[in-house]
Amino acid sequence: MDPFSHRLANALVGNPRHAATLEVALLGPEIEFDDERVVAVTGAEFALTVDNGVAPYEQPFVVSAKSRLHFGARSRGARAYLAVDGGFDVPLVLGSRATHVFSGMGGWMGRALQRGDRVPLGPANSHGRQRLRGPSTTFSDIMPPAVVRALPGPDRHRFVPEATDALQSGPYVISGESDRMGFRLQGPSVRHAQGADIISEATPVGSLQVPGSGQPVLLMADRQTTGGYPKIATVITADIGIAAQAAPGEVVTFRLCTPSDALAALIARERRLISIETTS
Repeated sequence: MDPFSHRLANALVGNPRHAATLEVALLGPEIEFDDERVVAVTGAEFALTVDNGVAPYEQPFVVSAKSRLHFGARSRGARAYLAVDGGFDVPLVLGSRATHVFSGMGGWMGRALQRGDRVPLGPANSHGRQRLRGPSTTFSDIMPPAVVRALPGPDRHRFVPEATDALQSGPYVISGESDRMGFRLQGPSVRHAQGADIISEATPVGSLQVPGSGQPVLLMADRQTTGGYPKIATVITADIGIAAQAAPGEVVTFRLCTPSDALAALIARERRLISIETTS
């Protein structure tokens, strides 16, 4: 859901960027480690403890064998990412270790983790130890509340002329019916020019579909591949992590930008990530 926090967590422990991390949504677990590992937690901020000691946020630290990492109260953000040096050794499905809950594929048995699950880890790497001596970093600008930038969508001609102004007049509250497939938004109505049904077309992540109710739906990581509602805008790649960090009941505000703005924002974020990934 938040690809930047996922990559940052892996970088902090010396993993490849596509190594499996554990996404922690809203409520955190308690995890016992069978052997000593270097770990890092990014994204949403939780009160982290290892046994009885406070653990750092957005910094690598060591968890000893038989010690327990506990996620306490969440202070901001919706989704944290736990990376362990060596990664989580779950099977590859279609080239990925991610979990797709709706289809029951990938990850650990195609489902969210449950109490008592024992998940294997990959071989520990020496890079994680090197990262313990590395410089500190922060990605706190990913956290809401913040403006989420978007590009005008491919179907904007299917809306009344003032529809884009309505979209930007928010904020929009994220409904409790939201999930990894999409965020149902409650706020200013976005009116169609000639009805809400179109021939199904591709739905990229970040698409803002608008059904007949006029209330947009922000499509997220587990979205459907095609959809039959017009799209008024698409959240830019650099800001999709900001949207992902908003919890149900919180708000997002949209601002339209240009392709040049979107590209510049992505280049800036990639440079920050790459500088951390390439630090020895």
